[in-house]
Amino acid sequence: MWQLHHFTLCPFSRKIRFQCAEKQVAVELVREHPWERRDAFLLLNPAGQTPVLANATLTLSDSAAISEYLEETVEKTPLLGSGAAERAEVRRLTAWFDQKFYAEVVVPLLAERMFKRVVTRGSPDAATIRAAQRAAEQHFDYLDYLLEHRRWLSGPAFGMADVAAAAQISVADYLGGIDWDGHEEARTWYSALKSRPTFRPLLAERMEGLAPPQHYDKLDF
Repeated sequence: MWQLHHFTLCPFSRKIRFQCAEKQVAVELVREHPWERRDAFLLLNPAGQTPVLANATLTLSDSAAISEYLEETVEKTPLLGSGAAERAEVRRLTAWFDQKFYAEVVVPLLAERMFKRVVTRGSPDAATIRAAQRAAEQHFDYLDYLLEHRRWLSGPAFGMADVAAAAQISVADYLGGIDWDGHEEARTWYSALKSRPTFRPLLAERMEGLAPPQHYDKLDF
């Protein structure tokens, strides 16, 4: 069986867990705290980053590489769409959330509301948090625009862009960085994702010492 080394609030770990659940790939979860830089974990991935997917013969790191591997080797529930143009749009939006949303929203929230509280016991910087929340608002305006024209992010079918977006947004929401007011298209889309049995286990998890907002795992929010 595959082992997936993950961190509860790592959005890239969440992306691979969600993808594996959709494709019915069984994994044994191994929790990591990447900042601890365990020697055994660094042997698997010298970058010291989650996720890492490993079995007796193969070790995979970097969520983009893992995701592509799963799409190429597991036929069940393809998530990249059909046709070159559709696959390009899926990859574009996946990169948008993995790179731009992550850098502008998730990174500062993790630093200020998770790392400082749980690891360094420091005080969060309110200005940095406000900037991340403003960035989230801009991203959600774009999300609303997309969803005014599409059932799912990249088109008529659920796919990898939805998986990647849900992974990033769920972490930002856990950390209190999302204001859902005025974003009905995004709220409807995310509510549909919350109801998926493959996504519910992620929303049920809690990080020790850090609780999410009350609305976090509710379908009616």
